[in-house]
Amino acid sequence: MTTVAQCVEVHRLAVAGREPAIAQDVGDRVARVWLRKSRFADVEALANATLTLGPDAGAIYDLGRAQSSTGHPRKALASFERALHLYREAGHRGNEAACLTNIGAVYDGLGDRVQALTYYEQALPINREVGNRAGEGVTLNNIGLVYDNLGDWERALDYYEQALAFKREVEDRAGEGITFNNIGSVYNRLEDWERALDYYEQALASMREVGDRAGEGTALNNIGGVYDTLGDRVQALACFEQALSISREVGDRAGEGITLNNIGSMYDTLEDRERALACFEQALSISREVGDRAGEARTLNNIGRAYSELGDRERALAYHEQALPVRRDVGDRVGEATTLNNIGLLYVKLGDREQALTCYEQALEIIREIGDRANEAVTRYNIGMLHQAKGNLDQAIGELEIVVDLDLQVSDPDLASDTAMLERLREERAEARKAT
Repeated sequence: MTTVAQCVEVHRLAVAGREPAIAQDVGDRVARVWLRKSRFADVEALANATLTLGPDAGAIYDLGRAQSSTGHPRKALASFERALHLYREAGHRGNEAACLTNIGAVYDGLGDRVQALTYYEQALPINREVGNRAGEGVTLNNIGLVYDNLGDWERALDYYEQALAFKREVEDRAGEGITFNNIGSVYNRLEDWERALDYYEQALASMREVGDRAGEGTALNNIGGVYDTLGDRVQALACFEQALSISREVGDRAGEGITLNNIGSMYDTLEDRERALACFEQALSISREVGDRAGEARTLNNIGRAYSELGDRERALAYHEQALPVRRDVGDRVGEATTLNNIGLLYVKLGDREQALTCYEQALEIIREIGDRANEAVTRYNIGMLHQAKGNLDQAIGELEIVVDLDLQVSDPDLASDTAMLERLREERAEARKAT
């Protein structure tokens, strides 16, 4: 059996000997393996070496996947668009659909849900035309993800269920596992822990059945996250440690970083900041090593949160302010809004309400732009509390009224507590008016 190392050597010789057909074929095979192991920088170098022999849609497509995975969405879009053009010229309809799906995924990551849906809806009929039932299932799953990110849980579940039916039809157990994970995540957000665990465990079984070790690690991370939320730290840690072991075994450095972040977050919840920070620092190192800019921003955010909990607000602010330009660089609009909210909260604690309000309003502008109603509710709540603190009860009530309406739209579990806060503010305003 030819090893990956042997294929890499064949690729090197093919490039040196100006043999494009061999370089393209072998390079694509190696790229598929390396992408599963988070060797994104190596995939990029491999694809670029292949492209010195001339344009090749496959190498450009692999390049786009590497760029997308390392938080370079604009570069990834350019690569996928180039690959799309070449596939269309060659009449490769199936590969055209794959490119369209990946372009949609990049736009979804950038928070542009309208563009994401546009591309997914182009990919869907092509998959149907070429009879690619598995691809159709993937696209339906991705459309579900868009609605998931928009907080439209009902529509997200509808598309996930459609995707699941297709994956079962074509006996795509690995794809089935991905969709089980996604459905579990919806129930996790809805705080239906029993259903979330049920779907995550089905995902785990699917991944183990097909030998998808990286997917197994993802499912274990998700299960661990539920147990962590439920306060069962022993079970959570057991799941995270299994996931960590798998990531290291298969060389999935990005997966290792995600798991270390999860373990760090668990220790952070347990108020063991020293262990939490140690995990976060390891995760940060890995993110930088593999060029995972999105993961780097997420970890910087976690480190900032840990220092905030330690009461070291200046250092916390420094880490969140490091995360903010990275979020902007990778086009993570949702993450940018989250970081702005975190910075706003720190300014509240530092007593600078004006700076806090500026940050919250910037976050709100982004969130409204991308149509994320669930996070709009959170941000408006923060703004409302600032207005309350400043004695602007009319403005505070106005924000909370919108919050409650948004909660109703997305079936937010905070509806009861937000409604109670709204009533409290109304009572406070009524008492203030009586006093005058």
